[in-house]
Amino acid sequence: MFTSVLMIEKPLTPADVEFVTTLHGDDRTSFVVLMQPRGKQDVLLRAIDDVALGEFDDAVREGEEPGGEQAQAPAELALSHTLAALRAAGAEAIGQVVEDHPLDLLRSVVEETGADEVIVLTTPHFVEEFFHRDWASRARHKVGVPVLKLFSHAADEQPQGSAED
Repeated sequence: MFTSVLMIEKPLTPADVEFVTTLHGDDRTSFVVLMQPRGKQDVLLRAIDDVALGEFDDAVREGEEPGGEQAQAPAELALSHTLAALRAAGAEAIGQVVEDHPLDLLRSVVEETGADEVIVLTTPHFVEEFFHRDWASRARHKVGVPVLKLFSHAADEQPQGSAED
């Protein structure tokens, strides 16, 4: 069985579920999902990303996203939705909401599970990516397995990504 640690910040769309569950063809796949809600962290960076993508309405609404303990319940619901969708697609899936130090947790999960890869599935974060402060870039230095960065999309779009070691 192929084991992937999947880092996400919002629930997977049906297109995302199909994409990650078919990455390895007919091989059985197991996912350990780490849900890291962005909350109020990096509000300025996210607003800049939204402006760069032409999503001006989203840039204006950035301050409306809950943070801290208020983000916990929506994150748990998003994780539950994602786990159910992965299981419905035939994959094994477990997961948890990450509260602090996501990359330290990622390293320990990779070691404990013997994961074959890490998949970071997020919306584009241009500023963080430019300075290599995004999860995928930082994870490369923490884990000893390949890191695949994928961008999540709306249900009617196909996700795109690139492999990073």
